Amino acid sequence: MLESDRKGNNLTSLEREAHSWIRRLASGEASAADAVALQRWCDQSPRHAAAFSEASQFWQAFGTAGECLRHEGSLRQRTRRDGRALIGRRAALGGALAASVAAAAIVRPPLGLWPSFAELRADYRTAPGEQRHIAVADGVQVQMNTRTSISAQHEGGSATVGLIAGEASFTVSERAARPFNVVAADGRISAFGAHFEVRVTGAAACVTCFANDVRVRYSGQDLVLQARQQVTYGSDKIGSVVTVDPAVVAAWQKGLIIFTMTPLADVVEELNRYRSGRVVLLNSELAHIPVNGRFRVDQPDEALAQIERAFGVHRRNLPGGLVLLT
Repeated sequence: MLESDRKGNNLTSLEREAHSWIRRLASGEASAADAVALQRWCDQSPRHAAAFSEASQFWQAFGTAGECLRHEGSLRQRTRRDGRALIGRRAALGGALAASVAAAAIVRPPLGLWPSFAELRADYRTAPGEQRHIAVADGVQVQMNTRTSISAQHEGGSATVGLIAGEASFTVSERAARPFNVVAADGRISAFGAHFEVRVTGAAACVTCFANDVRVRYSGQDLVLQARQQVTYGSDKIGSVVTVDPAVVAAWQKGLIIFTMTPLADVVEELNRYRSGRVVLLNSELAHIPVNGRFRVDQPDEALAQIERAFGVHRRNLPGGLVLLT
């Protein structure tokens, strides 16, 4: 990950192993077996668990210590100093605490830089920038977008899948004898002969209907979406139904991302879904600048280059796919 940037800092062999694990997880190629092997590695000793926690926090620092990043080398020096003390404290506190911290980084990865354990165990997954077509049941076609994880489920004979993370489009044949169900963010979407899309972001989900209608159930509430309608739910509440432009919402299915008066900060977050590593916008004055544009999902770095030219943003590339925008 960042070893080339820290060669003069005398990393221990344990720390190098921890950063190697981070590189593997963030590559988009990690598997459930890798997650199990990582847990075993962390369980070897408090220092193993603390080393992995420190490496995770180094990544986390890029999203939370923006002010430090404005000064050459200050983040690296601070992270190194704080990390050394952190390892000592955790090692002194004992294996249970250190291991729990490391486990949390696997279950809830910092900044979403790598898949959670639940995602790694999914039946179907896509890596950063990857899209995939699958058939999950008779008459049900699914197009998975980037960083998407789906699990197959069986409930009373009805075809059901769980959308763990990411975004997917579902096309359900009218000949199905029973409704097709998608479970996402504690909600349920059911449809006969419909075309719809579901996107999960954290503990919330957004459902868009493109053809016919779909039923959405969440937190004791029930509603039906018609074509060109969208609703978002989460935090025990379901939002208002809005009308959307299907061409914009479903643009990713044709390999495009379309932004219409979208704040630059949101544009950066969306581009992060399509690439490995992390882009961090450090200039808060630019965060709310509206962006209009069409970008290819397989060329997120070209989109960054266009943003750099259009808004006078300075881009600094760091090892591990990290990019700083100032």
